[in-house]
Amino acid sequence: MSTDFTLNANGREDTGKGASRRLRRLAGEIPAIVYGGKKAPAQISLTQKDVAKALENEAFYSHIVGLVIDGKSEDVIIKDIQRHPAKSVVMHMDFFRVSKTTKLQTRAPLHFINEEECTGVKLGGGLIARSMTDIEISCLPKDLPEYIEVDMADVEVGQTVHLSDIKLPKGVESVALSHGSDHDLPVAAVNMPKAVEEISDEAPEAPATEEDSEEEASEE
Repeated sequence: MSTDFTLNANGREDTGKGASRRLRRLAGEIPAIVYGGKKAPAQISLTQKDVAKALENEAFYSHIVGLVIDGKSEDVIIKDIQRHPAKSVVMHMDFFRVSKTTKLQTRAPLHFINEEECTGVKLGGGLIARSMTDIEISCLPKDLPEYIEVDMADVEVGQTVHLSDIKLPKGVESVALSHGSDHDLPVAAVNMPKAVEEISDEAPEAPATEEDSEEEASEE
């Protein structure tokens, strides 16, 4: 992975909701926690503007981050981001420590490619319906992808793309599929527009014949 991310943080001892509110309101900082590995969980704070800038890059969400806490660096991944319901403000973050020699589980975003060239769309008049935006994966930190591609080029109307249809990068496994074929979940499908389906379901009326007209006239 070519992009490197580094965040500077400070350790903090003042915890609780009141302390977190003061951090956000007075210091422009974000309360966060780091856990995992052999170390005890650590309460930290991050600068809001530094985090906001990092979040502009999609790779940041699924990348190993160098978290420098009071001058000491450790490798982490983002496990959770809590946002304000009405404002574009991060309220809290969770980071998980990772080791270069130990596999980790995290979520990787899906990038759907060749949607405009999709057979079911271009020739069949279908519409693409996505069921997932990311998937849970397991891999070593060095193999962590920024995203995973889902190629829609050859998908026809009525077909569904499942997890097993996705070509994963070398060294990357699907956590769901590791639990068995029953967990081969749908990722996307190409469906006919609803209005078209409703029209096709209705049987066309047979045109009236001369005999029908004569029978109607005789009945009258």
